[in-house]
Amino acid sequence: MRQIAVALVGQPNVGKSLLINVLCKANMKVGNFSGVTVEKAEARVFYKNYEIRLIDLPGTYALDGYSEEEKITKEFLQKGQYDLVVNVLDSTNLERNLILSASLLEAKVKMIMALNMQDEARQEGFNIDFKTLSQLLNTPCIGVSARTKENLHALLDLIITTHESAFQTKEQMYGNTMEDELKKICEFLEANEITYLDYSTKDLALALLKKEANIVISHALRKILDEALEKIHTTYQSNDIESILKEELILFSNKICAKVLSKNTKHQNHTKKIDTILINKYLGVPIFLFLMWTLFQLTFTLGQIPMDYIENFFAFLGDKVKDNISNEFIASALADGILSGVGAVVTFLPNIVILFFGIALFETTGYMARVAFLLDGILYKFGLHGKSFIPLITGFGCSVPAFMATRTLKNKKDRLLTLFIINFMSCGARLPVYVLFIGVFFPAEVAGNYLFGIYLLGAFLGLIAAKILRMSAFRGQDEPFVMEMPKYRMPNWNLVWFMVFNKAKMYLKKAGTFILIASLLVWFASNFPMQEDKTHNALSQELQIEKSYLGEFGKAIEPLFAPLGFDWRLSVSLVSGLAAKEVMISTMGVLYSLGDEIDETSSDLKEAIKDNIPFTTAIAYVLFVMIYNPCFAATIVFSKESGSKKYTLYLFLFTCLSAYFIALIGVNIAKLIIN
Repeated sequence: MRQIAVALVGQPNVGKSLLINVLCKANMKVGNFSGVTVEKAEARVFYKNYEIRLIDLPGTYALDGYSEEEKITKEFLQKGQYDLVVNVLDSTNLERNLILSASLLEAKVKMIMALNMQDEARQEGFNIDFKTLSQLLNTPCIGVSARTKENLHALLDLIITTHESAFQTKEQMYGNTMEDELKKICEFLEANEITYLDYSTKDLALALLKKEANIVISHALRKILDEALEKIHTTYQSNDIESILKEELILFSNKICAKVLSKNTKHQNHTKKIDTILINKYLGVPIFLFLMWTLFQLTFTLGQIPMDYIENFFAFLGDKVKDNISNEFIASALADGILSGVGAVVTFLPNIVILFFGIALFETTGYMARVAFLLDGILYKFGLHGKSFIPLITGFGCSVPAFMATRTLKNKKDRLLTLFIINFMSCGARLPVYVLFIGVFFPAEVAGNYLFGIYLLGAFLGLIAAKILRMSAFRGQDEPFVMEMPKYRMPNWNLVWFMVFNKAKMYLKKAGTFILIASLLVWFASNFPMQEDKTHNALSQELQIEKSYLGEFGKAIEPLFAPLGFDWRLSVSLVSGLAAKEVMISTMGVLYSLGDEIDETSSDLKEAIKDNIPFTTAIAYVLFVMIYNPCFAATIVFSKESGSKKYTLYLFLFTCLSAYFIALIGVNIAKLIIN
């Protein structure tokens, strides 16, 4: 079977991810490019005796090499292993998308242009002459729709045909003056056999005009270059070759669109109508808060239904293990260590799925970008950038991709400030802790309100921290807010399913590997050294845990957390949370489940927490969990994204001290209110 490697290149929001997802039926492998943390997705599709490998490159507006995404895409196109490029464009925004296409044509790569979202283009009254477009660009062009699966087989046929055919280039990309001067320089370079690295002759000519080629320039070549620059200056009234080339590509795009694109003006733009409401300066923020409140209500109320079944299932498994394994040591390790720890985490999977589902809907419909625009003014007052919203809202799901999303911020101080504030946005791993404590101390009918309040309070404290850091550690000039507004679209359920499925799979994978090991370690540390007392009553079990390695460690750090009202059990759970916040649940399951009558399942754990933890202490604990250091995996990513290990130390000190201070204030205010 023959193979074809295809690189998918396009601007953000053109539907590349959905296209590759539909072509390959979600059979995608997500990883990172070598040496960096920018994600790449690869997938394979088998078609007509070909194995077509699709490589989804990061979305980029240009090939200038300024942002991390642009650098990676440009380097891959120059040095990567691929056979051809599929340039994916948004058919409803052809003029802007063709600017990147012009850069790809200039780079002289074998290419197909796939104009996606044809269904939306027809609805909005756009008509594209594909035959003329192909002739003008000397490049195969095809209209497709990933959402309706229109022309996808034709696209695969075109990939095979183009791969088997000879490569033809589009020679003239710029205006006559620029092309004439480049031709003269190229003729001189070829006649004198002048080369530079792996540049083509035309690329070298452009590099010489931009003064980017580090070669010895002879007197004759200098004369030609000076004459060319003089004529270019006369024509364009500018000496900035980079800006002139960009303007030429924009002009090229406009000319192409004028010849191939027409629009029926009777069709209405529904996006503008919806935006008059959703990003209204008076209604926009209340609507956003209402939607988030609804999401958290559903997270708690709907999630509670399957939680009970999962909880009972793991309790049943634990009982069966103890009933059928005669060796008490092995039975306890399996039931109280593995099943109790992993089960306590898996129980909260429904809440995680509902939260990720809501965030996926906001992203795929185009609403999330509007919220970034809407909140830019508010974020600016607290020292944050409008683009910071995307990483911050991503932080509600998981801190790892949130830290990686800060690459959209080009200003280093803006990026570092956002990295430090992301931790205030409660990630999905903290959700089980919130759900557990809210379920213990508040009635179910108002639980969603308190859950929403916790997330809102975390975000507010994050804004306060951002203002303090902006005024002290990260002072500097603000970067202007520029962001594309995608059109509103109905959610593609396949893509939503793929996003939610991947997040749930990552959560379960963590539960089945890292958390499983951590749960076993907690069980071991709480059962050794084994005490002499062999009577099986609640008191002996409590003494066993207190005298264990875990108990001794807890007693050692208990004075540190005593002002917050934390006993040694809560103190130990906080330390275990540095590894992964989900481990806190399994740790408390071991430490608070005392005696044979308690099964260490979630309902029994709630009763134990209610009996052992005062309400004021619970408030301090939730506040501490809300703010202190992210998990080990997220900390590693933070270290890479911040560019220095010293910032990792600063993050740990800043978040832990902030958490301690806020928790101390919280417990004292709670005592005053109650008393």
